Amino acid sequence: MSLDWLSAPCAQPDLAILGEAADRQEQLTKPPGSLGMLEALAVDLASLQRTPRPAVDRVWISVFAADHGVAAEGVSAFPQVVTGEMVRNFATGGAAISVLARTLGANLEVVNLGTVNDPGEIPGVRREIIAPSTANFCVEAAMTVQQLDSALAVGAESVRAAKAADTQLFIGGEMGIANTTSAAALASAILNEPPSCLAGAGTGLDSSGVSHKVTVIERALARHADARGALEQLRCLGGFEIAALVGAFVAAAQTGIPVLVDGFITTTAALVAVHIQPDVHRWLLFAHRSKEHGHARLLRALEADPVLDLGLRLGEASGAATAVPLLRLACALHNGMATFAQAGVSTA
Repeated sequence: MSLDWLSAPCAQPDLAILGEAADRQEQLTKPPGSLGMLEALAVDLASLQRTPRPAVDRVWISVFAADHGVAAEGVSAFPQVVTGEMVRNFATGGAAISVLARTLGANLEVVNLGTVNDPGEIPGVRREIIAPSTANFCVEAAMTVQQLDSALAVGAESVRAAKAADTQLFIGGEMGIANTTSAAALASAILNEPPSCLAGAGTGLDSSGVSHKVTVIERALARHADARGALEQLRCLGGFEIAALVGAFVAAAQTGIPVLVDGFITTTAALVAVHIQPDVHRWLLFAHRSKEHGHARLLRALEADPVLDLGLRLGEASGAATAVPLLRLACALHNGMATFAQAGVSTA
């Protein structure tokens, strides 16, 4: 699959419906703006879904899992075998995102792009194995061009499946030991900021562990200082699951499916996607402000105003799934409240 598809134009929100939805919010039986972000979410969803009555009843969650070669540098508090073990946990219903998806009635797709501890064929897991892990990006580029191509395509395929299911909202999640290191390195390169501004505790590193992580990222950035452009930086510093998220976000914008972005890893993928295709930004809603150090910086870079701030930092799409009920309530209020005229309530 050629990477040319990444430059195909994104769908455009319906500006007429945007205006119609905004006008409706002004007519509902409440002071204008009194429902805050719930109003803005409903108006945005109406425009993106191209309907005056938006809904998020049909939610698709794709969790992409993959291992990272940089784990060899000792940047995680957990062993690398956990990635493959968590793939099984996702599929058998024991992970946080499994419980959340079940509670929401959302479709949960688990995609294995390559783990060191390969759990093999598991019912409910889509196997898209590229390699057991990326390369150690302190030594060489994380991915070959072909591996990057394949990972991006895996994400786009998830969006095609979501579209076929008439999905109203797409959520991407991730799992991969050492992927906060990869995401911090990638964000540092794109934003041209020191790793100390973006690298955090990840799975639970102490202060000395975070300092070591920063040093590892500094080595990687020096190694790949000649990488130019977000796509090449993704190839050199990213992970299979991060690339799959990038591919999914671009494809969702091209297809016209709103995306609810999760935490630090997925926001890094969103940053890459927006640098590849600026119009992707219009299709992104942001679920929460992660406790992971560096996430606030990414949100500022994307001019994003997240729905929740609960101190979450699990990943797996758990923060995004947690925000779905608020989006559903925003739509219910928008669609179900009476206007002043309908209720016979005076406006002055």
